[in-house]
Amino acid sequence: MSIRVVIDHRTGGSSPNKLRHPEKAHRPDNPIARKPDWIRVKAPNHPVYHETRALMRSNKLVTVCEEAACPNIGECWSQRHATMMIMGEICTRACAFCNVTTGLPHALDEDEPTRVAEAVARLGLRHVVITSVDRDDLEDGGAHHFARVIHAIRAAAPETTIEILTPDFLRKKNALEVVVEARPDVFNHNLETVPRLYPTIRPGARYYQSLRLLDRVKQLDASIFTKSGLMLGLGEEKMELAQVMDDLRVADVDFITMGQYLQPTVKHAPVARFVTPAEFEDYGTMARVKGFLQVSSSPLTRSSYHADADFAALRDARNARLKEDQ
Repeated sequence: MSIRVVIDHRTGGSSPNKLRHPEKAHRPDNPIARKPDWIRVKAPNHPVYHETRALMRSNKLVTVCEEAACPNIGECWSQRHATMMIMGEICTRACAFCNVTTGLPHALDEDEPTRVAEAVARLGLRHVVITSVDRDDLEDGGAHHFARVIHAIRAAAPETTIEILTPDFLRKKNALEVVVEARPDVFNHNLETVPRLYPTIRPGARYYQSLRLLDRVKQLDASIFTKSGLMLGLGEEKMELAQVMDDLRVADVDFITMGQYLQPTVKHAPVARFVTPAEFEDYGTMARVKGFLQVSSSPLTRSSYHADADFAALRDARNARLKEDQ
């Protein structure tokens, strides 16, 4: 059985003749740089990988592992870890780094929360990560759908801890409150890159909106862990990364992830450089010194990579800090 990971900008979604990234078709090609040895991963061939894939297909679920062409899919699915992407596979944004299809999304699938919960229960997950496409076409940005998914998982798998990776809910009044009220264990929203690069890398988003979102989660419910991720290798400078870390700590964000940006197609933003493993270790040390409870920093780190083990470490770190403060 072969894996379907579409990385061709000329096709996308369920139709092979439809442009996957129509908004990028007019752009000149950016050659894809050869990856260094430390980025190489093995092709997936573990039998559990195929079992996980079959379960996703039988439950008609979309995963960001496939849609975003994640390099860790073989390792994660072989351990029955999959990040489920709700609200369809078509995004209303057109970020320069992202491989998810851009276009006009379909109507929400009202049965999706139940199918997601069933898959979580069947996989026997201790920790699950739920993400989504941006749904700027919806009045609430998909907030109520997120809440329904959380409630469905709680009912079907009450021992499973839940991590969500959300859009920014830009201009969606009270959307964040709806999601926080559903009480996920971890609220993740990625800043992705430094403010200077937003106009070219994340043009549909606003840096300070994303930062305020994370800050507001803590104001609404301080017991929820907050998390954010950055891609390195897009042209950012060390001092800019240090400032972003400071901004996240001011917002009381608990967990930061940092990983290498990998160019999905010739129509996406080019890799400015491959950050070395040693540099990732240095950035990780910098983040720990700044006070993050948990840090994951390596070339292959992604938002949900080793999320179950990281959540356990995050919870232990909070408990340890609370004891120190007593």
